[in-house]
Amino acid sequence: MKKKVAGLAAMVLSVSMLFGCAQESADTKSDSASSGTSASENKDANSQSESTGSGNVDIELPISGIGTQVSSTVKADENYKIAIIVKNSTNPYQTGCMNGVEKAAEDMGFEAITMAPSTNDSVEEQVKIMEDLIETGVDGFVLVPVDSNGIMPGVRKAEEAGIPVACIGTPAAEETFLRTGVDYTETGRVIAEMVAEELNGEGQVIILEGPAGAQNAIERLNGINEVFAEYPDIEIVASQTANFKRTEGMNVTENLIQKYNEVDAIIGLNDESALGASQAVKAAGLEDVLIAGFDCNQDACASIQNGELFASYNTDPYGSCYLAATYIVQYLNDGSEPPQYFVPFPTAADDPVTTKDNVEYYMENIAWWKDA
Repeated sequence: MKKKVAGLAAMVLSVSMLFGCAQESADTKSDSASSGTSASENKDANSQSESTGSGNVDIELPISGIGTQVSSTVKADENYKIAIIVKNSTNPYQTGCMNGVEKAAEDMGFEAITMAPSTNDSVEEQVKIMEDLIETGVDGFVLVPVDSNGIMPGVRKAEEAGIPVACIGTPAAEETFLRTGVDYTETGRVIAEMVAEELNGEGQVIILEGPAGAQNAIERLNGINEVFAEYPDIEIVASQTANFKRTEGMNVTENLIQKYNEVDAIIGLNDESALGASQAVKAAGLEDVLIAGFDCNQDACASIQNGELFASYNTDPYGSCYLAATYIVQYLNDGSEPPQYFVPFPTAADDPVTTKDNVEYYMENIAWWKDA
């Protein structure tokens, strides 16, 4: 494997700026803050999936900080009921989303209702939960949809009842009150560029894709492919789904590294699939295989510490869902709406990549799973 350490230094974002700390000696800072697409300009899911990372829209958020440092001065005028419905209760990203809304409820004075399907990743159950809550009474929804199209019956019923719906990660197929979370295309670009630099522009790469129909996974994959298309000596030898699951990531990787025995890098489209890949690579006795993921969950950070994972992009589900709840509270208080349909959070300006160089600081100060 050909490595380019200097390239990595240029790509890794400084720890102090990542967490809003002043440090004049910071190595680099991305100046490509993500921007969104306004509601008036964009009404379909295909437009939603286009990257918003190239703009420089400066949005004043109603919160400050990221991860467990997130906070807001917004207070609920009444004891609103805001429900967070995730895909499952086992994936760390999903529990981070629930914890973020619960913290927002504690800070702002509303009632948080945390729900997940009894069958993991069942969009039909997500819709049924929405219908039941609309019937019994709820003031707002924060959703992590399993599927963009499948969630629409619940979304339409909520909108008919005048209930705001904020989506995290995968958007609904039609525009809702809000979409937030990272600019997924940009996250894919950033990690792919780091891998390309570290490989000195040449090598064989495996990509572990997300679930079919998950728009956030599609956008992230698009960003990765865009970058690697600019490197003629980097070959994507396999791009196969691992469904955001650790076990599938391990099994898929086991099969692929038998077929492609000179793999230089593996990118899992979330940390769980990347961690599964790491297990397979370790069991096979392979060395010098770069493995990168997305989310910066607790196990991924431990793997970065011990050198098994190369990098992870902090998608901050905790802060994203806290932000979504804040916008809903503002709307319920006085009718004010978000500045645009898609409000990216965190953005590249928050320097969200975690590597061995900054993982200790991230874990001690800002990790969205900290104290959860």
